Amino acid sequence: MFTFVLLVGLCILSMVTCGYVSWGSQNTNVQNRANELDKPTSQPHIIFILADDQGFRDVGYHGSEIKTPTLDRLASEGVKLENYYVQPICTPSRSQFMTGRYQIHTGLQHSIIRPTQPNCLPLDNVTLPQKMKAVGYSTHMVGKWHLGFYKRECMPTQRGFDSFFGSLLGSGDYYSHYKCDSPAMCGYDLYEGEDAAWEQDRGIYSTLMYTQKAVSILASHNPRRPIFLYLAYQAVHSPLQVPSRYLERYKSIPNLHRRKYAAMVTCLDEAVNNVTMALKRYGYYDNSILPPAGEEGHALPGLVHITDWYPTLVTLAEGTLEEDLNLDGYDVWEAISEGMPSPRQDILHNIDPIYTKAKNGSWKAGHGIWNTAVQAAIRVGDWKLLTGVPGYSDWVPPQTFSALLLTNRWHNERVRWDRGKSVWLFNITADPYERVDLSQRHPQVVKRLLLRLVHYNKTAVPVRYPAKDSRSNPQLNGGVWGPWYKEEEEEEEDGETNLLTNHLGKRWRKKKGKRKHKPKRKP
Repeated sequence: MFTFVLLVGLCILSMVTCGYVSWGSQNTNVQNRANELDKPTSQPHIIFILADDQGFRDVGYHGSEIKTPTLDRLASEGVKLENYYVQPICTPSRSQFMTGRYQIHTGLQHSIIRPTQPNCLPLDNVTLPQKMKAVGYSTHMVGKWHLGFYKRECMPTQRGFDSFFGSLLGSGDYYSHYKCDSPAMCGYDLYEGEDAAWEQDRGIYSTLMYTQKAVSILASHNPRRPIFLYLAYQAVHSPLQVPSRYLERYKSIPNLHRRKYAAMVTCLDEAVNNVTMALKRYGYYDNSILPPAGEEGHALPGLVHITDWYPTLVTLAEGTLEEDLNLDGYDVWEAISEGMPSPRQDILHNIDPIYTKAKNGSWKAGHGIWNTAVQAAIRVGDWKLLTGVPGYSDWVPPQTFSALLLTNRWHNERVRWDRGKSVWLFNITADPYERVDLSQRHPQVVKRLLLRLVHYNKTAVPVRYPAKDSRSNPQLNGGVWGPWYKEEEEEEEDGETNLLTNHLGKRWRKKKGKRKHKPKRKP
């Protein structure tokens, strides 16, 4: 039997797969079914909880004043992945989780999928829920999708999930579930399956609403059958909104934005508590991969990347990994559960050929093997290399919120680089805050990592970043964000609609024939 707890710490996008904590009072007519189980399935139940934009330090066990008793307890009982990496923005991270592949191999290496773009996770990729479904799992998704929806085939229920309840876009109002991409582009964004969930919308805060739905799924599912539940919370992504009862707990924080954020994290912590206790209540816990717990909590020092979940979870589910999947992820289960060294030695953070704003970038600066105008980053062992314009800014060091007297200002540590720079090298182990650039001291290390970038770049596919489509306007779709591409229309090839770039940053489009008939809008 499995009863494993894994706690993952990371910057920007925070993932937690969770285990048992105390159960709060809930009104339910469903009694504990644990005693009804004759024999649990040999395949473990897999519950994957994703939190959005939660900072690495924004949990109690990392010294924060933010109250996270559930996550703190899980950290003390389980395994913390303190060298776990994702992408700094939504779509690429979610695509890597779903496919086990770097975004350079799915064409999603530039920015996010915008609501108005005819774009989605490429349909030729076999997704994680599809692999789970193939070996008998019931697959359910609750929460934020953000992998495109311009046509029906892109929807979650077409990509391997038996059910879906949540939002298609990257952000929106936590209560009304409306999103404006521009003043004239506003619409409703809450779905049940492939239809707008008007009847289920009661203006409930999304963290609470998604938790209720997840608990409902667990209550109605037969624990004898393996379940894969992907719970992707909207929290704690902007806009900063939270029920007042959570905000009251942080009166000592003068900065209103930070106060709201802290309250959102605490609300999320309570949500994790309720979900994990539902696993205990409904008879899942003793055969769950909430991957893994020991007698005492400890940290895993090895590198782990979000692509690693695909092969790791598929293997745990007794599935197979075909060679033609071309995975970038590794099976890291032995490293997590047995303390073995991580099989991962490097991480390609990204190569974005469209983002070439480094005016002083050049082939010369890249030792003649790499154009440093290109935005790229890679981690190999202790070393991290960046090229282009990495978007550095003033660093906000840990600070005691209650000690701050100013409501809108922070004590920042100033970070400045020479304007002409387009290459940076850091020893992440010795300098985790990336304060000391070592590129001039270690040119051979720079060259070695640049060659690694060249290796990856040879395998990259063209960027998928098409222009916006006016037909995406929710006002043309009953006021709802949703698929607008019609099956009877001629589908354009991916390479024809992509916005491409060369290493000089010049954008171009392949020429297309004129459309014979312009679609008419309804009056």
